[in-house]
Amino acid sequence: MPIEFDKKELVKYPFLKEAHSLVSQKAYSLTNLLELESGRRLAQKARDRIKAALNMDYVFDNVTGASGEIPEHEILSYAIARMIVSCMNERPVIDKLCRYESERAAYFLQREEPEKKEYIARSLGINLRSGEMKVNEYVELVRDLHDSKWQLVNRDVNAGNVAVSRDEAEELLKERIRSMLHSQLPLPVPEEIKEKFKPLSEEVSAVYKERVMEQFGEVDEGAFPPCMKAIISSVTDGTNIPHTARFSLTAFMHTIGMDITGIVGVFTRAPDFNADMTMYQVDHISGGGGTEYTPPQCVTMKTYGLCCQDAICKSKKIQHPLSYYKYKKKVTGNNAAGASSRSASAPSVQSPSAHSAPSSSAHPKSDRIGARIDAKERERAAKNAKD
Repeated sequence: MPIEFDKKELVKYPFLKEAHSLVSQKAYSLTNLLELESGRRLAQKARDRIKAALNMDYVFDNVTGASGEIPEHEILSYAIARMIVSCMNERPVIDKLCRYESERAAYFLQREEPEKKEYIARSLGINLRSGEMKVNEYVELVRDLHDSKWQLVNRDVNAGNVAVSRDEAEELLKERIRSMLHSQLPLPVPEEIKEKFKPLSEEVSAVYKERVMEQFGEVDEGAFPPCMKAIISSVTDGTNIPHTARFSLTAFMHTIGMDITGIVGVFTRAPDFNADMTMYQVDHISGGGGTEYTPPQCVTMKTYGLCCQDAICKSKKIQHPLSYYKYKKKVTGNNAAGASSRSASAPSVQSPSAHSAPSSSAHPKSDRIGARIDAKERERAAKNAKD
């Protein structure tokens, strides 16, 4: 018997072909729709959907039409949200929206009728009943899942198939939804539509940057943990560093808010520097490959042979480079605030560089790191000239 979804059910799974067909039947013209008040409300709803993704606001109880929303409009808000993030083309925002949509779908799938759940899984290439999955399909699906239980060496493999329990298959269904949605973005958006979405795109971009700032503040090299400082020092000295060091440093700098070009600039003095390859690797680690990576925790850094502790690491029992960075920034921020209040009642003598002219660099967040690398390069060049 064919599986059928009513309109309100399709609101829960807007990525299904049935949802696409439902909206297509209405023959909406996006350009005309956005000129209407109802269309502008839809665009704002789509914007709010992206904001919820950025805030990781995974609360989905009231999204099935109970509020009186027209089901087609709910589905359209999903489609418009995808278009807005495509206009922005910021990989971290795309990644967060895809994760939000997969979490949303998984929430409803947990409560779905078994026949409909299995139909959705089959439509995405997963058999919830089989108890196994072909090795090549499994490896491709779990490549962005970091829990050790998904590693192939920890799985039962027989005759080219990986054993997968029903609960695990449902977890993998959520990952399939996320990876499928991610593979479809960014969408090609006509310039006319981009222009109409520009205010919303800029608003969402501002929210994303604000979230990064709330978590980590302005990039401060002085607060880098000793392991990251050591890697940068090795690059500065012209030492070839291992892939694990490149990955760890790149993921760290991306997570605290440095842009891709600024990160690439840090590696320009590496002896084996290749601009295209470095740009590709940095883009991949920063989310271009489908997943936005975070730096390894301290225990992994030790395994890589990259851990070098200082007094803060030991006294505060730091477990992650980002934890060190947050703590150091908080301490230095408090000290700066205290110094400022203490000096408020007395004239201060500032160094000539305290209020230097703004940098002309397009990527000021990496200026201090780049300047230190440049200084080292000049020092090395002077030494070679003398020799």
